[in-house]
Amino acid sequence: MDAVRGGAGTIVVMPTYQEADNIDVILPQLLACCPEVDVLVVDDNSPDGTGALAEDMASRNPHVHVIHRNARRGLGPAYVQGFRWSLEHSYDLICEMDMDGSHRPQDLARMLSVARGHAHPGLVIGSRRVRGGRTQHWPWYRDLISRVGSWYARTALGSSVRDMTAGLRVYRADVLRRIDLGRVRSSGYVFQVDMLRRVQAMGVSVVEVPIVFVERVRGSSKMDTGIVLEAMAQVTLWGLERLTRRN
Repeated sequence: MDAVRGGAGTIVVMPTYQEADNIDVILPQLLACCPEVDVLVVDDNSPDGTGALAEDMASRNPHVHVIHRNARRGLGPAYVQGFRWSLEHSYDLICEMDMDGSHRPQDLARMLSVARGHAHPGLVIGSRRVRGGRTQHWPWYRDLISRVGSWYARTALGSSVRDMTAGLRVYRADVLRRIDLGRVRSSGYVFQVDMLRRVQAMGVSVVEVPIVFVERVRGSSKMDTGIVLEAMAQVTLWGLERLTRRN
């Protein structure tokens, strides 16, 4: 941790739980495609030894850093802790990326080019739902759930973003500093919608870049019915609050 470069750099925050089959594959691919980035693995005490593998990689590669948490606490809290660490170490671009192989490093590289461009968007989203974006090898029912969930969140919150639940993102650090991360309570995948609504409420520019979202080939998905129900309930509440404010 003492050798963190920080400064005007870019960091990719990658929460992990039970990703021992993926970490030795995904991290080298990411660092080969985007050699300028640092990576922060936030591991929730994975029983399969994911955290130990991350620590071993960090001992051999100064671009890799690790936060060990003592229990599985959910995606949202893992990202919030990773964001705080990244802000404390003065990175200027802070990314979200899954460790399961569903997010391609080459897509992140294109998104970083957009984030560093003249327009300086506050948030760049890797989108499956804009022209040129798609999913690959997804079962039809999962794609349907994703599309309906994104449509529902977009409608309830009055957003123009097509892929509301996208998990491949690039935030400018100054945008994250303006968000009170202590008030972000979302745990599951609805965290992505929560962060997006907070960013848009500040009037920050959001750009969607088309990506190919690939079904994982190793390990098992963490998505379950409880996560979907949490998202629907929370989005409904936010939508009602929005209508109340308008009236």
